[in-house]
Amino acid sequence: MCGTDRKLNSGVCGAGGLKIAKYYLHPYEEPPISFKNGSGCIFFCGCSLRCVFCQNYELSRNNRGKEISVRQLADIFKELEESGAENINLVNPTHYTWHIAQAIEIYRPRIPVVWNTHGYERLENLKIADRFVDIYLPDLKFTDPFLAKRYTSRGDYAEYALPAIKFMAAKPPILREDGKMLSGCIVRHLILPLAVYDTVNVIKFVSALPEGVRFSLMGQYTPYGEVSKFKELQRKITRREYERAIAAVEEYGLKNVFLQDLDSADENFIPSWDY
Repeated sequence: MCGTDRKLNSGVCGAGGLKIAKYYLHPYEEPPISFKNGSGCIFFCGCSLRCVFCQNYELSRNNRGKEISVRQLADIFKELEESGAENINLVNPTHYTWHIAQAIEIYRPRIPVVWNTHGYERLENLKIADRFVDIYLPDLKFTDPFLAKRYTSRGDYAEYALPAIKFMAAKPPILREDGKMLSGCIVRHLILPLAVYDTVNVIKFVSALPEGVRFSLMGQYTPYGEVSKFKELQRKITRREYERAIAAVEEYGLKNVFLQDLDSADENFIPSWDY
């Protein structure tokens, strides 16, 4: 929607051609996603949301990575699958939808495909992705337009994210008896300092989604990226903020919930980028 011809210039997302920062078996996703062998994550460069606190800043903003072809991407699908990946996890894929769709035509993985997104999606784009995606793993970052504009300059975030997540939540949930997810939706939310009031709003929204939707409440916020101008973002969340969020999960009756301990708020969990 930014109107850029990406064959000639980079878009607002920072992307021109197809560019990735890393691919490997990642052990730190939710248990049904990483499962036993790890999720076959492919980290794409650039981003249409550009959160100031992004923990993957090196690839989302600095665009550190390597340009590859669509055929090379298809080869990566196959390589990850053959290495034992539980799924193909497309991390921040939105602005490469057409590249990914073309790669899927070359090689369709025999394992689930995960759409790991910031939630700032157009339904037209998701309908393309839905042709090959088995599992949706969206963030729901904010419902408050003030927070969205302050931290992303996208004050309309919720206008797009809420309908997008309702669309993704319709994916039929399929879990094997051993706990591995084959299809469905897990909605993530990162608790931010001084923003637990909006976390409560997020939880209320998720409580109205179909029962098969899982919710992942993340306490891992670590100051990173461009937070020097935002005093409130220069600390981790407090135990009190975390417990208020947990109380909201109980208040709104969410059942299928993953809770991330505060010990996860550590830069050691941020991947090192290969390219």
